[in-house]
Amino acid sequence: MTEQTPTPVRHHAEPSADRGRWWKEGIVYQIYPRSFLDTNGDGIGDLPGIISKLDYLQQLGVTIVWLNPIYASPNDDNGYDISDYHSIMAEFGTMDDFKTLLAGLHERGIRLIMDLVVNHTSDEHAWFVESRSSRDNPYRDFYVWRDGRDTEHGELPPNNWRSFFSGPTWEKDEATGQYYLHLFSRKQPDLNWEHPPVREAVYDMMNRWFDLGIDGFRMDVINLISKVPGLPSVPNTAAGELAWGADYFVNGPRLHEFLREMNEKTLQGRDVMTVGECVAVDVEEGRKMVGKDRGELDMVFQMEHMDLDSGPNGKWDIRYPWSRVELKEILQRWTDGLHGDGWNSQFWTNHDQPRTVSRFGNDSPQWREKSGLALAALPLALPGTPYIYQGEEIGMTNVAFPIDDYRDLETLNWYREETQRGRDPAELMPAIHHKSRDNARTPMHWDDSPQAGFTTGEPWLRVNPAYPQINVAEAMRRKDSMWHGYRALITLRRQNPGLAYARLEWLWPDHEALVAFRSQHDKEAWLVLINLSDQAHTLTDSGTLAGLEPAWLWSNDAPVLGIPNELSPWQAMIGKLE
Repeated sequence: MTEQTPTPVRHHAEPSADRGRWWKEGIVYQIYPRSFLDTNGDGIGDLPGIISKLDYLQQLGVTIVWLNPIYASPNDDNGYDISDYHSIMAEFGTMDDFKTLLAGLHERGIRLIMDLVVNHTSDEHAWFVESRSSRDNPYRDFYVWRDGRDTEHGELPPNNWRSFFSGPTWEKDEATGQYYLHLFSRKQPDLNWEHPPVREAVYDMMNRWFDLGIDGFRMDVINLISKVPGLPSVPNTAAGELAWGADYFVNGPRLHEFLREMNEKTLQGRDVMTVGECVAVDVEEGRKMVGKDRGELDMVFQMEHMDLDSGPNGKWDIRYPWSRVELKEILQRWTDGLHGDGWNSQFWTNHDQPRTVSRFGNDSPQWREKSGLALAALPLALPGTPYIYQGEEIGMTNVAFPIDDYRDLETLNWYREETQRGRDPAELMPAIHHKSRDNARTPMHWDDSPQAGFTTGEPWLRVNPAYPQINVAEAMRRKDSMWHGYRALITLRRQNPGLAYARLEWLWPDHEALVAFRSQHDKEAWLVLINLSDQAHTLTDSGTLAGLEPAWLWSNDAPVLGIPNELSPWQAMIGKLE
């Protein structure tokens, strides 16, 4: 692999004729600030820690940083419960720290997108404090309040929806005698987007951040902001039982109206990036959201492939092995469906998902780095915008903690609910080890010093014990490491921007190990061959590749000339076709 130092991208202050080119051809690096680097010894990552690693990000070659929420928050859900959109969380630093971070990124040609969480707030937000104070408070309608249901079984919540975090989606507020809606934690009340002052307050907040100079927003669960009028219960459900009510709050009837209004009030005239994280969205709905003539969002962050290892009973029902054929079907559906119109995000993990190499690769010492690079090659070769999550570049792995060491609200709620139903705790732990969000949230491994160089204090979440072997310092020293392979992939992507716009021809779509395609944009073409398995596989149909003469640009294995007869375990290759 030939390494070159990536050239910084130019920062466009004003809209231009090539609006969007920077994020279409960009590479996003996601930072979970709480777990990135702590500089004051309190065990919590902070903005000065990120500032101290800006040269690292530039050296890696990424062009966009996505920050998970840094706003003021009581941290019931690690910052996704915002109590003040205009202030920085005290544990993370100050607004001056933020301005220093933003300036430092821009000086290095790196853009910054913030996390926008506007489906809900914290119950400690001033709006909700006012809203719950009385039924006639001016802020009452900023949230969704309803009376309970009188039944023969006594009073029940307004409907029977189940929360994303287990339990009902309603909490009774004794002060006013009504229930408020919370699709997530009870400390995350849903905003009432039907109420125009809510939307105006959100747009005002967004514009204030844009005026500070940020480059865009990643919008958390944005397709939940519109609910079906009347908030009906899920039918055919026993009294007192909860049911999944997605039909009534996912992709609701006014979603696209709200997004077009947001675009008009905040985005028009700005050269910024908007990416919508969407729950249970299909290609048709995604195209409505990001179609180039729709006037809504720029990019969809859809998660259909995140269910590859989920069984019929959902996230915690582990399905293994997962199907490479199903993966290719999903990728083809989205790449074909959005080509030339909408824009997609390409990723394997984020702060809500397990570690890539443990989940989809092989994290044994023999295969960890090679399988990690094979997996990395896919999003960095696909059309759309690739995302890298902190630690992915060194192959950080899942953890297998005892339950007392977990901090994730979703994990702990599910564990409590299932044990209350009588399930054996030992039966639950394999699923938690495989799927808990805390797998991605363990502190970043900077070196092999105590606490992985993350903090001099006690970390907020236990450090993965693998850090002496898996850390940035070791990986950067060793020229054949995964980190250097990742950097070479990023350089390849930046030197071949046509990959972002390409149309794909899938090869061997029914093969249960090989992921291979020809990629074409204008007069340029590429060949991508990836073996996602522990076994070597022969490229059996020689006619499929007949006449192709790739100049190999990158591989995670020994270099070859021409088309190989087989791919070794976890081998990946990207070549330019003449």
